[in-house]
Amino acid sequence: MLFNSFSFFVFFPLVTGLYFLLPHRQRWALLLTASCVFYMYFIPKYLLILAFTIVVDYFAGLLIENARGGHRKVWLSLSIVANVGVLSLFKYFDFLSENLTALAHFLGWNYSMSTLSLVLPVGLSFHTFQAMSYTIEVYRGNQKAERHFGIYALYVMFYPQLVAGPIERPQNLLPQFREKHNFDYERMTSGLRLMAWGLFKKTVVADRLALFVNKVYAEPGSFDGPVLVLATLFFAFQIYCDFSGYSEIAIGSARVMGFKLMQNFNRPYHARNISEFWRRWHISLSTWFRDYLYFPLGGNRVTAARWTFNILVVFLVSGLWHGANWTYVVWGGLHGCFLVFGAATLAFRERLTDRIDLGIPMAVRRTLQTGFTFGLVCITWIFFRAASVEEAWLICKRLFTGWYSVYQLPILTSQFKVVPLSWLAAGIAGIVTMELVESWRARDRSAIPERPWWFRWALYYGVAGALLFLHTPESIQFIYFQF
Repeated sequence: MLFNSFSFFVFFPLVTGLYFLLPHRQRWALLLTASCVFYMYFIPKYLLILAFTIVVDYFAGLLIENARGGHRKVWLSLSIVANVGVLSLFKYFDFLSENLTALAHFLGWNYSMSTLSLVLPVGLSFHTFQAMSYTIEVYRGNQKAERHFGIYALYVMFYPQLVAGPIERPQNLLPQFREKHNFDYERMTSGLRLMAWGLFKKTVVADRLALFVNKVYAEPGSFDGPVLVLATLFFAFQIYCDFSGYSEIAIGSARVMGFKLMQNFNRPYHARNISEFWRRWHISLSTWFRDYLYFPLGGNRVTAARWTFNILVVFLVSGLWHGANWTYVVWGGLHGCFLVFGAATLAFRERLTDRIDLGIPMAVRRTLQTGFTFGLVCITWIFFRAASVEEAWLICKRLFTGWYSVYQLPILTSQFKVVPLSWLAAGIAGIVTMELVESWRARDRSAIPERPWWFRWALYYGVAGALLFLHTPESIQFIYFQF
C-alpha cells in the first residue's frame, strides 16, 4: 500500500481509530493484522517470506540467549545466513548469474547460468536489516530475547516503517509495543503535520521533478550539458524529497499512535563534507553499517591502510545493498573514495588554509564548502540514477557539451521542452519552498504550534491545496521501495 494512495487515506484513520478504541492488551494484534494487510497490497504471497524470516529470528533470539560459549555464535551465524540467504536469492542471484556468465564468455569458456527472474519483495532489504539488528543485539547482550511471538513479529512488520524504514533497533521499538499510549491531541496534530509535510515533499516536489528527470535519463545521449546538469540537480532533490518524505510520513503516522521512530534525515545537502553528509543522510542505514560492519572491522582504531580498507568495504557493501547493479557499487565506491581522500588531505588543507589567508568571511567559506560537497554528491547521483555504468559515463562526458556555442542555443532551448516549461517552474518553486520551510523548521521546531490560530489554519489550507492541485496526475511509487 502506498502512502500517497487513496487506500492509505482510508486505512490510516481506520487503524488509528481502532487502536485507541481497543484495550491495550489487544492493540498489538490489531497492528500486526493491519501490517499484514498493508504489505499484502503489494504481492500477497510474499508475506510468506516475511513469516519465514520472523520464525527463524524469533527462535534464534531465544537460542542465542540460552546458549553458552561458541554455541551462541553458531545460532547467530545461522540466523544471519538465513536472512542474507533470502535477500541474496531474490535480490542478487540473477545479478551474480549474469556476471559469472559474462566472465565465462570473456575467458572463452562455454558456460552459462540460468536466472530466476524473481520479483523483488517490497522493502526486503529494510526489514532484513531490522531483523538482523535484533539477533545481533541479543548476541551482544544489549537486548533480551523477545518471548512474545506476536510482539516480535510486529517489531519486524510495523507498517509505518515496514517497507522503507527508518531501520529501527530493538532497544527503541520493542519496549514501545508494551507501553500504553493514550490519545493525545498535541501529539496527534504534530504527527499529522509531519505526515502532511512528507506527503507535500513526495507528491508536489519529488513527483514533479521526476517528470523531467525521467525524460532526460531515459535518453541521455539526446541531451547536452545544461539539460543533463539540471536533470541531475533535480534528481538530487527528487530522491531526497521522495525518501525523506516517506520517512516523515512513517514517523508522523507512528507518532499519532504514540510511537517514536528515529530521525532519518537532517538536511543532508547542508553538509560541509562527505562525512557530515552521511551523518545527515539515511541516518538509520548509515548507523546500521557503522555499528554492525564498520566497528566489527576495526573502525578507525587501526592503521591508516586498514582504515581505508574498512571504509571502502562499508561503502561498497552499502552500494550493493541499494541494488544488484554495478551502478550502485560505483556510487558507494565513489563515496568511500571521497571520504578516504578527504581524511588523507585534511591536515594539508588545514595548513594551507592557515598560510593563505584570503580574508574570506567564515559564512562564505562554509557556503563554498557546502556547495562543493553538494557537487560531489550530485556526481555520485549520476551513477545511482543511470541505467548502467556505460550510460553514467556517457552522461559525465556530455555534461561539458553545449555550454559555449551560441549556435546551439536553439537546440538547447528545444531540449528543455521535453516537459512543459510550467512544470520546470513548478519543480524549481517546489525546491525553493521545501528549502525555506526546512530552514525555518530547523531554526525553531515549535514555530507552528506557537503561531496564532489563523496563521496555522492558513498554512494547513495552503498545504492541503497544494496536495490537491499541484500533485502529478498519477501516483508514483517511492524510489526506495525497490530496495
